[in-house]
Amino acid sequence: MDIWVTVKSLGKRKPALARQAVEVPETTRTLRLLIESMVEAQVQAFEERRNTSSMLAYLMPEEIGAQGAAGKVGFGSVNGEGVPDLAEAKEAAILAYEDGLYKVFLNDHELEALDEPLSIEDGADVAFIRFTMLAGRLW
Repeated sequence: MDIWVTVKSLGKRKPALARQAVEVPETTRTLRLLIESMVEAQVQAFEERRNTSSMLAYLMPEEIGAQGAAGKVGFGSVNGEGVPDLAEAKEAAILAYEDGLYKVFLNDHELEALDEPLSIEDGADVAFIRFTMLAGRLW
């Protein structure tokens, strides 16, 4: 089934990731499974970007304008040789949720319990809201 996903960061006007369609398995019936499905989709997209990098990368003026409006202009290349471990990535995402680093909303309703049953319908809106940590000195 397809859902619409938006990732937002508090303190930023524009979403970090524009609203996009993501396919999740029909068996996604808990928040834990939803988070794990999203991690799988992101790791797969990362690996596809890494495998399809071009030797002669260039941008058309329209692409430069569109990326500039989003806040970053780049070739989409993936630097680094590391291969993400899917199991570790899932564990890190669940731990980050448990630590309160982000919240998840399904059709404007906050999802709180990781293993509580939930009903996700085709075309549902899911929002991930990341909290920004403040850093600095207290003098």
